[in-house]
Amino acid sequence: MAQPVEIRLAEKADVAAIAAMFAADSLGGHGDSAGPENLPFYHAAFERIAASANDTLFVAVRDGEVVGTFQTTLIVSMTGRGSSSLIIEAVHTRSDCRGMGIGAAMIRHAIELGRVQGVRLVQLMSNATRVDAHRFYSGLGFVQSHLGFKMKLR
Repeated sequence: MAQPVEIRLAEKADVAAIAAMFAADSLGGHGDSAGPENLPFYHAAFERIAASANDTLFVAVRDGEVVGTFQTTLIVSMTGRGSSSLIIEAVHTRSDCRGMGIGAAMIRHAIELGRVQGVRLVQLMSNATRVDAHRFYSGLGFVQSHLGFKMKLR
């Protein structure tokens, strides 16, 4: 029987496992690759996130293996009388571990983090093609409320 999932801060030693999860994602379209030649890019991103006062990278660990990841960003805004929001980004559960409650545990952890930080709003975006993910987020209480726009610069 699998052990319960542990949500913890990501460590430098987790970077290769995180990169491998993103590289295995056929829907993401981010050009991720777990090849050793690309690990310096992921390590550099990890260092930038770790150095940020507002960004936090997490992993979900089960049976000693990284099986999921997500990132949060705290944003203080002038709207809402200077309120803050917590953005959940880059949510990913290893494909062979989906349906085991790992994603729900990660999202609940992020929501609780937002509560503790006193944020007004927790929000996330999801690729329009990820219909299963949309059902998942709706089931956790998220409401689709906005239309997003992107502009690629490189």
